Amino acid sequence: MKKTVVIIGGGAAGMSAASRVKRLKPEWDVKVFEATEWVSHAPCGVPYVVEGISPKEKLMHYPPEVFIKKRGIDLHMKAEVIEVEQGRVRVREEDGEHTYEWDYLVFANGASPRIPAVEGADLPGVFKADLPPDAVAITSYLEQNEVNDVVIVGGGYIGVEMAEAFSARGKNVTVIERGERVMKNAFDREVTDVLEEEMRKRVNLRTQEILMRIEGEGRVERVVTDAGEYRADMVILATGIRPNVELAREIGVRIGETGAIWTNEKMETSVENVYAAGDVAETRHLITGRRVWIPLAPSGNKMGYVAGSNIAGKEVHFPGVLGTSVTKFFDVEIGKTGLTEAEAIKEGYDVRTAFIKAQTRPHYYPGAKPIWLKGVVDNETNRLLGVQAVGAEILPRIDTAAAMLTAGFTTRDAFFTDLAYAPPFAPVWDPLIVLARVLKF
Repeated sequence: MKKTVVIIGGGAAGMSAASRVKRLKPEWDVKVFEATEWVSHAPCGVPYVVEGISPKEKLMHYPPEVFIKKRGIDLHMKAEVIEVEQGRVRVREEDGEHTYEWDYLVFANGASPRIPAVEGADLPGVFKADLPPDAVAITSYLEQNEVNDVVIVGGGYIGVEMAEAFSARGKNVTVIERGERVMKNAFDREVTDVLEEEMRKRVNLRTQEILMRIEGEGRVERVVTDAGEYRADMVILATGIRPNVELAREIGVRIGETGAIWTNEKMETSVENVYAAGDVAETRHLITGRRVWIPLAPSGNKMGYVAGSNIAGKEVHFPGVLGTSVTKFFDVEIGKTGLTEAEAIKEGYDVRTAFIKAQTRPHYYPGAKPIWLKGVVDNETNRLLGVQAVGAEILPRIDTAAAMLTAGFTTRDAFFTDLAYAPPFAPVWDPLIVLARVLKF
């Protein structure tokens, strides 16, 4: 029997869900409503468009025509869902409001930036850096106005990446972080110390300062904190995001303890035939088993795939996440998987840790660069709980560690993992193996 599936949101999770349903049930009617003119978009690419190393058009993995013509998805763009009821949604489109019926509903409407409630946040020249339209707005403003001084509020992933983008363009960059260090919620201090040392060479990094107001006549001119005043021709607000759960509340969907939509392993919500995936949904942490909200692109895509599979009758379970992530500031890469020491202690683990410095090549092979690794281990079981890395060529170490954590490796398992070796790629004792050796087993 033909069914109608309505998906709210045309980002990674939404289009993954839509594509999966159409693959398994090509005769079904799959409708996707996306509020912007961007679909299958890559918000993670926004800083690199601003930096000028990627054209804004590349922020869509596939153009709309692929989904409409090749996959048969009924894609509505510039279509904002404004009301959700049992069996129907009301949508505001360019030609007016319309009502559509559904047999299955998927919330894949992501998250929105947290805008500080301060005077001047709406001045021209003040931007968020959340979605592809923001990249277009920022680059257009740069082209049309003289911008020399840029203030970035927030020292998380987006704040660090945007600091690199503007610094690479030759701008005078100030980063204001209210915490005692950048990326405090994601990494332990030893790791962020390495990153901050590099950042301070290139930007004016101001920690433990609170944004008070943004000032300007006609456009932004300065930023005022509780400790100083900074000239600003442009301001980027990178102060975090929140899941878009308002529509889900309308239909009685349970909101989880994290503030995102509660889902089970099939991405089902508490309401029958209603699913959630991506940045709007919470899930389970693979180490602790606790409910977590860690909005990242790889898990969002997989959540959408799982939701679409189950809607179409093929049972697939989403096991959870480790929060594996990487980014960089110029030549300093930083990444993690699993728990930090602070997170593990908060969860009640009795831990031991090690923080090592190594090289990415043997000393006799050119191109060797420093890499620092931190490991966290459960003293009771010797199980590896988390790995953090900073420096050069961290991705293979973080990805390998993520596989180890998923499999429940102990330090002994990690030490005896048969990793590849050749001088152009790694030293005979790979830094990850050295870390396991220092952690002991």
